[in-house]
Amino acid sequence: MDEPDFKNLTVSIIGLGLMGGSLAFALRDHVKEITGCDTDSAAITFALNHHIISRAADFDSALESDLIILAIPPRVIIEQLNRLTAFAFRNPHSAIILDLGSTKTQIVSEMQKLPAHFDPIGGHPMCGKEIGGIANADENLFRDKTFILTPLERTSSRALNIAHQLITIIGAGPLILDPDHHDSLAAMVSHLPYLASIALMHSAMTMNDDDVWRIAASGFRDTTRLAASDLTMMRDIMQTNRGAVLDSLRRFRNEIDSLTALIESSDSDSLHKKLSAAQTQRQKLFQNL
Repeated sequence: MDEPDFKNLTVSIIGLGLMGGSLAFALRDHVKEITGCDTDSAAITFALNHHIISRAADFDSALESDLIILAIPPRVIIEQLNRLTAFAFRNPHSAIILDLGSTKTQIVSEMQKLPAHFDPIGGHPMCGKEIGGIANADENLFRDKTFILTPLERTSSRALNIAHQLITIIGAGPLILDPDHHDSLAAMVSHLPYLASIALMHSAMTMNDDDVWRIAASGFRDTTRLAASDLTMMRDIMQTNRGAVLDSLRRFRNEIDSLTALIESSDSDSLHKKLSAAQTQRQKLFQNL
């Protein structure tokens, strides 16, 4: 089969929140048609009024597209993958299935169960905002960000090629990972920071002193930004990546205990070495920002 021209694809995006809306925004001038599907009628109305999607459709109708993108929380992705199986018996339409879920192991496992005429590939763009919803959609949300792909053994070269074309169009960079490896890494650099910001907020709340909020400035604001994230999304992430999140929490607790011991011991040299190592790595990591 000839490799498809991306601009001739019909694309359905299931879920028009921040991620799905931003992806539709970034792709709308590069494909034949973008169909939007969402249970929130206000999101559909916004997407149509701002010409982010070509048309709206219900779930079954959206599945008629060449490329179906699941841009919904992880547990809902799993539910919709099960619906795809039921749909297959009513309409054996072939389509590439790409998800944007923040966890991958359980999702890829469910993808493996899809009927043979579906061509699934896992995906996770490493970007976002703490404020969700299509009203905050940004066509540049993915630019210069990493877009992780977790292909299955059954994923065709055609589906992988389409995914790479999509990533190029939105200005991201691809990284292929095993699902388990993805979940371990994402737990450390994405899911743990959310929980750390939650813990910091609660730590300040335990002081029961309104003055703590009056003196909170940019440092507190920046380190607690993720605490404002969508609760449904974060709950699903914790439940679908439980083992890796717990491992990251244990590593974090060990580091907190280490810092506590160094401060308690007044070991200035060791404390300086610990702080310096983190400072050096942080500067190296984000030196171009």
